[in-house]
Amino acid sequence: MKWMPVSYILLLFCIVSCNERSEKAVISNGISDTLAVARKNTLTNLHYDLSFDIPAKPTAAITLKERLSFHYADASGAPLLIDFKEDPQKLKKITINDKEIPIHYENEHIIIDAPLLKKGANHILLQLIAGNGALNRRDDFLYTLFVPDRARTVFPCFDQPDLKATFTLSLAIPGDWVAIANGKLRDSTINNGRKLLHFAPSDKISTYLFSFAAGKFRVAKERWRNDEIEFFYRETDSEKINNSLHAIFEQYKKMVEFNEQWTGIAYPFQKHGMVAIPDFQFGGMEHPGAILLQAATLFLTGDATESQLNSRAHLLAHEVAHMWFGDLVTMSWFSDVWMKEVFANFMADKATAMPHHDQGFSLKFLTDHLPPAYAIDRTTGANPIRQPLNNLEEAGTLYGGIIYHKSPVMMRQLEDLMGTDGFQKGVRTYLKTFAFKNASWPDLIGILDQQAPADLRAWNAVWVNKPGRPVFDYKMNYAPGGGSITGFALFQKPEFGTGLVWPQRFDISFYYKGLVRTITVSDSLPAQEVPRALDRKRPLFIQFNASGTGYGVWPIDTAMLPHLFGIDNYVSRASAYISLYENMLNGRYTTPLQLLRLFESGLARETVELNIRLLTGYISTIYWSFIAPQQRSLYIATLENSIWKALQQQKNTNNKKILFGCYQSVFGTETATARLYSTWYSQDPPANVVLKEEDYTNLAFALALRSKTGDKILQQQLLRIKDPDRAKRFRIIMPALSADSVVRDQFFAGLQQRKNRSNESAVSAALTYLHHPIRQPSAEKYLEKTLQLLPEIQSTGDIFFPGNWLQSSFGNYQSAPAHHIVTVFLQTDHTLNSSLKAKVLQSTDNLRRAQVIVH
Repeated sequence: MKWMPVSYILLLFCIVSCNERSEKAVISNGISDTLAVARKNTLTNLHYDLSFDIPAKPTAAITLKERLSFHYADASGAPLLIDFKEDPQKLKKITINDKEIPIHYENEHIIIDAPLLKKGANHILLQLIAGNGALNRRDDFLYTLFVPDRARTVFPCFDQPDLKATFTLSLAIPGDWVAIANGKLRDSTINNGRKLLHFAPSDKISTYLFSFAAGKFRVAKERWRNDEIEFFYRETDSEKINNSLHAIFEQYKKMVEFNEQWTGIAYPFQKHGMVAIPDFQFGGMEHPGAILLQAATLFLTGDATESQLNSRAHLLAHEVAHMWFGDLVTMSWFSDVWMKEVFANFMADKATAMPHHDQGFSLKFLTDHLPPAYAIDRTTGANPIRQPLNNLEEAGTLYGGIIYHKSPVMMRQLEDLMGTDGFQKGVRTYLKTFAFKNASWPDLIGILDQQAPADLRAWNAVWVNKPGRPVFDYKMNYAPGGGSITGFALFQKPEFGTGLVWPQRFDISFYYKGLVRTITVSDSLPAQEVPRALDRKRPLFIQFNASGTGYGVWPIDTAMLPHLFGIDNYVSRASAYISLYENMLNGRYTTPLQLLRLFESGLARETVELNIRLLTGYISTIYWSFIAPQQRSLYIATLENSIWKALQQQKNTNNKKILFGCYQSVFGTETATARLYSTWYSQDPPANVVLKEEDYTNLAFALALRSKTGDKILQQQLLRIKDPDRAKRFRIIMPALSADSVVRDQFFAGLQQRKNRSNESAVSAALTYLHHPIRQPSAEKYLEKTLQLLPEIQSTGDIFFPGNWLQSSFGNYQSAPAHHIVTVFLQTDHTLNSSLKAKVLQSTDNLRRAQVIVH
């Protein structure tokens, strides 16, 4: 059955409807949907000409001259609002159409009265001190990061995604600096120790995609397609540089070619450029011509694990995919920000899949997406994929595990429903229709509907517009005497609430000695019979979702447990590990200690690296979050011995290193402490375990947590670090690990000042140590203030920082006092918006569950 026509689709699916986004501009903080609509209807042909004068000292002011040109079509007499979230005292001069005017500023906007504008072409000249909010200034470099609405923290602009513009940039920088931007470098001159750079106008992009980076970078270039790829980096480790540069360029080119072939559209921008940022607060950011990337993910040594290589490939694939999905076609409003992220992840999964290696693709997809999606979707603060948004100042709260990980699962289900050819044809039409324009989810759905053979209405209503996941159960009957199956009923209900059913395809596998028989279930009903299961011989056990393509909490046949590590298909083993963990959290089938022992028993038998990583991650989480402290002290010696024994038995060096990391994560006995201290001190790791500087740094952190002489360990490790950026990161984290509670108190108090939170990546890491279970309950005194600071963290930080701030602080707590602090805060604080409240519920879900599981 085909679903309803496009005209009704728009009515049904558009969260930001015409009624919700009226055309009357309101002068309020942020960028309201009403303001956005009003400006979209009146402004076209936007161009920004920006000239920044950047001094070397990171605290010195940056001056800016800006020319803003646009075509104006408003006849209502309403004032025009230009976004600028900064101290209005930084505005020095404004000239409109060659006439200087008094500065009129209100609620984060420069207000231009209607009589000053003319219908048609207008230009506004501004002289100001640039804001620092999104310039990310370090000692000898800076980079801009304007997503989702932070361009307005640096320069006056129309900071909404559907007002695309071109940008002409000029930079005056110290003579020993270099710079990169969206546009090609036209010329560079040096005068009196200052370098002046002029860049060509950018392609037509949204303000959040405008970017530049400048500072002391090394520059590598490679000729390609009668042009060049330029790559800026600061890495100093020669082994990493020599082992990584060629791989980075080759991976980038491969990803460009893949997306060109899949979309049928040539690379749509004027230049190729990348920047590796130390301690980057994101994995990457897709500025065309100046992609920012986390340096630690890119630069690897020759002994890099499969997971590290996968992460580098996926990062580059994700950001390159954005050139088409997000940059070429951009969402109209940030309520659809998930659209660019789902396609970036989905296309990255396709691009990094190995030909004729479907099982490997399935395992990577499963382990990459299901655990992090479930981590949000299982909580009482779960959000739908598509979320409403009334003001762009709250757009950062939309980001998280759902849009990055549940949405690719949803898209895979949609592709399966439509067929790969129909899906690809629809997406190609979408990209060509909206190239260099903006589009919404209803626009895409309207196009895909023309290729879809099935009713997408119910599918979309649940998968995209509702949060949560289904919980499945079953009932199986056998003939008298334990013969063949005579009845097989399947039941589905939402984890929270009632009435929802998730349309999807999934499999049920029947295991016999030397044989597996699988059936696929396509229907989705609250209760249904499975006729194809009837008359089958009684199996050794059954497994739901063995392929990992389904989404939900799947029932466990406990007869599987003795056979778990003997399942031949490694995707099926991974799916079983995930299902066991998710059911344990729901109090089904197994207790935390039972599951910990089961996973521990498989460490020597599991040989697939991604599965070893999955098992060890679960072991660490269960041990610290769901085993009571008294029980941990009784069990730790057994757990240490099991991990160490498995490390000796594993043949693969990467598996050995993962197990070493697991051992390092949980150790607690004097024997283990002495063993690891000797490894760190002598830098002599166990046989066939390769440790590098970052590994010894992490080991020093683990030892410092457990040692009265931890401060000396940290000081010695700091002396070993040669790379200046990694040394700076280390210094930020050190106070959080101090054995002196006064030092830790001072560190946390310092975080209340914005300047001390500027390196968000390092701060998040430091918080995990400040709140490590070993330091609890002494760290509980920080929790209330952590929650109280959340609105400021959201207002001043980048998009992932609120979630990281909370997860790093609350992620490993299980105590009743910590849960009480969260409960009281949520009950008494009436200023927290719903999105931030959801973040709190998401980050404290393990703490909530621990009150039942542990206590």
